Amino acid sequence: MTTRTVEEYAVSGRDSGPYAITTGPDSALWFTMVHSGRIGRLVPGQEPTSHQLAPDSGPTVINNGPDGALWFTEYRAHRIGRITTAGRVTEFALPTAECGPFGIATGPDGALWFTETATDRIGRLATDGTVTEYPLPRTGAFPSAIAAAGDAMWFTMNQANAIGRIGMDGRITIHELPTEAAAPVGIAASHDGGVWFTEIAAGQIGHRAPDGQITEYPLPDRSARPHAVTTDTNGTAWFTEWAGNRVGSITSDGTVTVHDLPTPASEPHGITVGPDGALWTALETGALARIKPTTSRTTTKHTEQRNTS
Repeated sequence: MTTRTVEEYAVSGRDSGPYAITTGPDSALWFTMVHSGRIGRLVPGQEPTSHQLAPDSGPTVINNGPDGALWFTEYRAHRIGRITTAGRVTEFALPTAECGPFGIATGPDGALWFTETATDRIGRLATDGTVTEYPLPRTGAFPSAIAAAGDAMWFTMNQANAIGRIGMDGRITIHELPTEAAAPVGIAASHDGGVWFTEIAAGQIGHRAPDGQITEYPLPDRSARPHAVTTDTNGTAWFTEWAGNRVGSITSDGTVTVHDLPTPASEPHGITVGPDGALWTALETGALARIKPTTSRTTTKHTEQRNTS
């Protein structure tokens, strides 16, 4: 069993707010800077570069598209953006005003699927710019992160205490969470065909299996406010603890390990597996953190709560 050491790399000023991060098709790390309206790029071992958008556009989540480009949400500008690996930017206005797009991911149909936090909709954007919107069956749900899992998209409903599934035909189903006021945010596909998700208000990591069983794993620090989640090649889920100043991991059997970040109050948000195989997270203090393996360490398995929905 291994633990991890953490290195930090400055990529912007402290006020720029690195937020989400992904590994691009060019084997570079791409990240959003939500406060300064920039998209950053870092090849590990080299100097960072960035591309300026409208300063108040609020670029939020970024992900790989189906076309070799990076796609991102502009939360404050109510647009979807596309940036090529050469830095060329195209922006797509959305049909519903003041919709607050947040999460974005490529679907199994080759389109971009995104959440509209302020209008309770899931959007679909084809690479030709065609937008389709699907209203949720609830109001005030605040749909947040979204991820492809199997033949559908799964998303969190932060204010509805639920996760949702939308098929490629637009049909939506809602799955309630066992814990009240869990406030799920991040979501990622798990290697068993289910999904992992974070419960920011409850201090838990959740997993929904393909058979519908939901398991919730309380974190050692219930006030940690887990935010984003991703999975590595071994099937381990990695998550950020925004208020706990840590990065954590959870295996399929519920074993949780946490790793402190060296800079106090660094506010980790997005997390991804980097081109070097290490875990990378974006810190709002203007840096990216790299978590790499080192020596052995004890981990803890925490109590599980189960529910079938």
